[in-house]
Amino acid sequence: MKPIIALIITGFLAGCTAEPPPRRFAWITGLKPEKTAYYKDLHAKPWPAINRKLKECNIRNYSIHLKEIDGKLYLFSYLEYAGNDWEGDMKKMAADPETQRWWKETDPCQAPLPDAAAQGKIWSDMEEVYYLR
Repeated sequence: MKPIIALIITGFLAGCTAEPPPRRFAWITGLKPEKTAYYKDLHAKPWPAINRKLKECNIRNYSIHLKEIDGKLYLFSYLEYAGNDWEGDMKKMAADPETQRWWKETDPCQAPLPDAAAQGKIWSDMEEVYYLR
């Protein structure tokens, strides 16, 4: 009987110290057709400092996908945030000179959707409607 109690206590304590699941984010924006090759090339060989900063700011499983719909190009972005201060980490990223230089390359490639443009943003927020764990 004692091994079962020890197993239950161990399982309980492991559950108490487990990290919370990451927060998931997704966005969408347009891509200018004449900038497609350049945008793909940038992301095929991202600058090492950019990947380091993303990881430093607790970004995990980050991906960007491209889709053509009715002759227009769209980018879908997904990431998981594993930190506990989203706003602080995003400010840290935005203040980074190398990230600012990267955005000067990528931003002109993108064509914000109307809702994002109205807010002075590039990417439109997306609502999660389903998640399978």
